[in-house]
Amino acid sequence: MLPKLSNKMTSNKEKLERFENIDIEIPLILEAIYQKYGYDFRKYSRSHIKRRLIHRLAVSNLESISQMQDKVLRSKDFFIELLEDLSINVTEMFRDPEFYASFRDLVIPNLKTYPFIKIWHAGCSTGEEVYSFAILLREEGILDRCQIYATDFNRNVLEVAKQGIYPIRDLEQFERNYEKAGGKSKLSDFYTMKYGSIKLDQSLVRKVVFADHNLVTDSVFAEVNLIICRNVLIYFNRDLQNKVINLFHESLSSSGHLCLGSKESLKFTSKEHSFTDIDDKQKIYKKSFSKHV
Repeated sequence: MLPKLSNKMTSNKEKLERFENIDIEIPLILEAIYQKYGYDFRKYSRSHIKRRLIHRLAVSNLESISQMQDKVLRSKDFFIELLEDLSINVTEMFRDPEFYASFRDLVIPNLKTYPFIKIWHAGCSTGEEVYSFAILLREEGILDRCQIYATDFNRNVLEVAKQGIYPIRDLEQFERNYEKAGGKSKLSDFYTMKYGSIKLDQSLVRKVVFADHNLVTDSVFAEVNLIICRNVLIYFNRDLQNKVINLFHESLSSSGHLCLGSKESLKFTSKEHSFTDIDDKQKIYKKSFSKHV
């Protein structure tokens, strides 16, 4: 029995050493990804990155992050798989319906005063929330006056978003969210069902311009009246959050609105005093002028 116990102890020791090295290896693989492919994850939340890399280790049967780094540098196909892991693609139609209800009450009246409205949905993922906004804007009678730009750095999710086709298995949740968000008709008015999927009305799809844009490395996308970037900043470290908030401030026109996720905030950023709270709970802000800008 002693040799077996010894082998088990050795195995556990090796496993422990392997995970101890992860914190050393992570900055190295992130630097390699940036140098080789131009995608910059170096200022993403370390806990998020660590979870996703460990997941990819497990499914790839690799022994260490160092082995993964070697494979990333040698195989673009493997890098694309890893990029999917590191991307933030959690979304659904009318996610956080209380936010949409508040937006309808507090922001729509202001938008209705504009002759033309430019909207930037940053970090759009597969597009469900972009189309949710398009539906809301149509119900409020202003979609025809809007140009919606939806961006993400992951080209695969952008291709999904451009199609506006989603699995029918998600429909029940979408319907519940729509109702809680204050929908004025039925969600079924905006899609057709075919072959186990729902296909959104093409008149909605045509109102959105999808484009490749990286919040980490790219500059101002466009001057817009409204920016929606919900549940993206939570994956960034404090420095990167501050950089992106500055980018949004620069991109917004005078009195433009900014919408963040419920766990995100402008507090402790350099632009904290450059916005007015419209709904602190739902993280809806309006750009203001201040001596602190």
